[in-house]
Amino acid sequence: MDIKAHIRGIPDFPKPGILFYDISTLLRHGPAWRTAMARMAAQVAPYKPDILAGIESRGFLVAAPLALELGLGFVMLRKPRKLPGLTIGLNYALEYGTDRIEMQADAVPAGKRVVVLDDLLATGGTMSAGISLLRQAGAVVPCAACLIELSFLKGRERLDVPFEALVSYDA
Repeated sequence: MDIKAHIRGIPDFPKPGILFYDISTLLRHGPAWRTAMARMAAQVAPYKPDILAGIESRGFLVAAPLALELGLGFVMLRKPRKLPGLTIGLNYALEYGTDRIEMQADAVPAGKRVVVLDDLLATGGTMSAGISLLRQAGAVVPCAACLIELSFLKGRERLDVPFEALVSYDA
């Protein structure tokens, strides 16, 4: 099955000149979504994760069903003040400004292998921050993965772990 055939490009969203890769068309096509999750499971399983972490918010849509597919737990990496209880966080630089990502302080026992997931890898800033936050919590991060990689933005180069993508776009 051609997964790219189920991902649509929306020009000029969220601003002029940007081509947005919309996964909602993939999500609503049951057979394509199941195939995508099975293929991602095959990519991620060799890294022997104990837990999967998803980056807010579309990363949750990838990590949660993939965790079910692999029989693993799932942790959320979220924007500030969205999680109950004690949290730990990391501020990171964006192209224009800064952002912050947080997780519950007790979400990952030290030494656990955690694969971090998102829907799309662009410049790599958020994924790199997710990896750093998990390490700050004591996790081992053997791999990062996404449904989509925008390879022309070279985000993979910002990551210091192996990276897996289901599909890639060169422009």
